[in-house]
Amino acid sequence: SWLNELEAAPMTCNETMLLAGYAPIYSQSNLDAPELNQVRRSLQELLSAHDPVPAMILDESWNVLQFNRGGLWLAVTLMPWLQEVEEGGDLNILDLLSHPQGFVPAIQNLEEVGPIMLSILKKEATVKPTIAKRVEDFERLLCDRLGQDIAHRSLPMNTPVMTTRYGTKYGELSFFSMFTTFGNPQDITLASLRVEHLFPADEFTSKILNTKV
Repeated sequence: SWLNELEAAPMTCNETMLLAGYAPIYSQSNLDAPELNQVRRSLQELLSAHDPVPAMILDESWNVLQFNRGGLWLAVTLMPWLQEVEEGGDLNILDLLSHPQGFVPAIQNLEEVGPIMLSILKKEATVKPTIAKRVEDFERLLCDRLGQDIAHRSLPMNTPVMTTRYGTKYGELSFFSMFTTFGNPQDITLASLRVEHLFPADEFTSKILNTKV
């Protein structure tokens, strides 16, 4: 029976519904599919409208699908070696967090934001096991830099949003972030997408973005 097949191997919700003889709850399309043309245009408009302030499209595993100009500028400013990465190469934010020459060395307030980021990502990994290994790598790097006690401590937030301060050749740049997701998506691909918008947390950062990007 289809119940025996279900017990034999884990399946997605859509696969289970099809096997049981029901229509799938959601469709699943490649982002390049013709039926998502309007969605792609809307995402591109969203990224462009945010320039020169950094923004990027991420999937559920934190893979970067696309940067806007500001996002690419900030990534290369913080990690100049990214200029050598082949255009179109895969980039993952969690990999860049655990990379010895990634985001972490540039973070000036790592003791403040590192434990918060780790706590959030560990909770996310409990419902998305596919990112668990990457989160463990970030945890290991954080413990090496801050020590076990500091990396795992709970800190009260002193501001309404978490602000990350980066040391750069232009001076200290400060950002907080906000995520945009699709409302009531009926496609699994769209449900997994989010746009991260970084906003300057001070006038100096805003000025640098407006003059350098």
